[in-house]
Amino acid sequence: MRALYSLNIYLYGFAIRMATLFNHKARLWVRGRKNLFLELETKIKSSEQPIVWFHCASLGEFEQGRPLMEAFKKQYPHFRILLTFFSPSGYEVRKNYSGADIISYLPLDTKSNADRFITLVNPSIVFFVKYEFWINTLNAIHKKGIPLFLISAIFRHDQIFFKNFGGIFREALKAFTFLFTQDENSILLLKSIQISNAIAAGDTRFDRVKEIYEKAVEINQAVIFSGADKKIIVAGSTWPEDEIFLIPAISEKLLEDWKLIIAPHELGEDHLCSIEKEIEKAGIEKRFILRFSNSANGNLGESKVLIIDNIGMLSSLYQYGSVAYIGGGFGKSIHNTLEAAVYGIPVIFGPQFEKFDEAKRLIISGGGYGVKDKGELNKTMKLLLSNKSDREIAGANARKFVLENTGATKIILDKIPDFISH
Repeated sequence: MRALYSLNIYLYGFAIRMATLFNHKARLWVRGRKNLFLELETKIKSSEQPIVWFHCASLGEFEQGRPLMEAFKKQYPHFRILLTFFSPSGYEVRKNYSGADIISYLPLDTKSNADRFITLVNPSIVFFVKYEFWINTLNAIHKKGIPLFLISAIFRHDQIFFKNFGGIFREALKAFTFLFTQDENSILLLKSIQISNAIAAGDTRFDRVKEIYEKAVEINQAVIFSGADKKIIVAGSTWPEDEIFLIPAISEKLLEDWKLIIAPHELGEDHLCSIEKEIEKAGIEKRFILRFSNSANGNLGESKVLIIDNIGMLSSLYQYGSVAYIGGGFGKSIHNTLEAAVYGIPVIFGPQFEKFDEAKRLIISGGGYGVKDKGELNKTMKLLLSNKSDREIAGANARKFVLENTGATKIILDKIPDFISH
């Protein structure tokens, strides 16, 4: 099985290189790893300070790890933070993050790469965020006796660890010094494979969204656009599959007194144009549709739709909403529901949320609405946009849910002194 794993790693690397011929993300993946060790060696040798290493698969995991990174740096300022990403989606957005001293891609998980990386970095402590179980890297860390933690982890019975053929992945889990899971069910699953060095600490994303809420910046264009009534739908991280259902579902209200702020996940010109066409099809005149980048040249107060054509603003935009729609649910999977919920507004999303425990719990709390199809979306939007009391009750439930689940960062940080030498 180990030989098969190594073969698959080499094949994966080969496939990525072939994909560079036609895929921009693959080109970034390969280009970002060129001269990786040489650049990393230069940065590491610039200081004798010990290193704490945080690894995140992509941007979502970075947001989960960020509260702990920043809290760790505050408590242990003599450590340098190394932050690595596997995906360009994380690295390209956060490669200039000021909270880390060194930011890099993680090399492909061959045995030689893993051994070289760990020898070069020589971290004093390592945190993997949520998932990514690279067997050779985990083994290299374990062999050197380096304290290794998994945070905000969530396990499901259909994962490879719990299959008959998942032996090498079960062994890889044993490399972790301690595991901090999001829920008790994950603890039970780990115990079923004889892993007991774990506790349910919760999800650090709750801490992160609370911090974002407390530090939310005012966006002047959004203030003018919202006006006094603030009857605003904020649609975040939407895909075309969302937009073809969402826009018709709210078109009647947009023709009345509601407005829409929409922040699509992909910002290509073709996608932005397709959103504008979809809105025009719903009966909104072109002059009432405004892109954020052109907002200085338009009438924000009279506009009905504001399209956000930049990255990094969405989490602050939810403060202007009365209802939130989270994209991805009619595609592969939903995006971050908590960023909206913390502002005390009801949160609606499509059917692809089963792997997201926080979304299911948000529904149970009365603050979230998972809709299975166009009909349910229409019905839910009509209910919430027509009934202020229902909106307010659901919004209060959403905010309460977030605030009641903060604290994971402190639980993890309080455990660290047991394993770290000051």
